[in-house]
Amino acid sequence: MTDDDVDFPPGDGPTSGISVTLTTGTLQAIRERVGKRGVSAYLEKAAQRQIERDNLDELIADFDKVHGQADPAAVAAKRARLTGGASDAGAAA
Repeated sequence: MTDDDVDFPPGDGPTSGISVTLTTGTLQAIRERVGKRGVSAYLEKAAQRQIERDNLDELIADFDKVHGQADPAAVAAKRARLTGGASDAGAAA
């Protein structure tokens, strides 16, 4: 059985090399943060976070289909409660 026959969740499984093209500015910013030898690990973590966000966006879209979109005023009020700030009913949800 090869690695291609097994489904691994993000962050698991053996490493595999690929070629990635980035703008010079993006690569410079990454290297300033993590050094030349930390680029792969940084990109791995960034990709994992993006996958989590994509999955969350899909869950929210599915929830909205079933229950309708959340009331922006209610979301702002709950956000204010969680963050200890004033309710801003005009804030984007």
